[in-house]
Amino acid sequence: MNLPNIITLGRILLVPVVVWAIGAGQMQIAFVLFVVAGISDAIDGYLAKRFNMTSEIGALLDPLADKALLVSIYVALGIGGAIPRWLVILVVSRDIMIIGGVVVAWLLDKPVAMKPLMVSKVNTVAQVAFAAVVLAALAFGFALWPYDAVLMGLVALLTLASVGFYLVAWLEHISEA
Repeated sequence: MNLPNIITLGRILLVPVVVWAIGAGQMQIAFVLFVVAGISDAIDGYLAKRFNMTSEIGALLDPLADKALLVSIYVALGIGGAIPRWLVILVVSRDIMIIGGVVVAWLLDKPVAMKPLMVSKVNTVAQVAFAAVVLAALAFGFALWPYDAVLMGLVALLTLASVGFYLVAWLEHISEA
């Protein structure tokens, strides 16, 4: 256990607090914690790389922390009606499909190397940007239009593209292995 991993664990512990804040209508708190989580993600990544503190557990915990935070925020905002439920279903279903594919490959004794695709990285950036804009608008009372529509469309398109690319890669892996 090293400092970057402790910071990542702290980010995981922020998830239920952010969900509580959204559910309680404390959007300023939710937004600030979301920003803190983003800063902590940058700090733990910097520390791990700069001071050679990368670890196997960190490589697993960091994406888990990111996904837990994003998925939780999307679900909470969807339940509260701040974002369309179809988008929540799309975002969450993509992650479930990826995890399901990894598990199936592992059960077939054909484990998949966990390497994010570029479209997935861009998709994550779009998801984070959309969540940040929605939380900021709710926290500080400004109008979202047209930024929400543009970012929402981008998230939807990139999520679908990501699913498609991962499905093709998974099918190729399963048929080759």
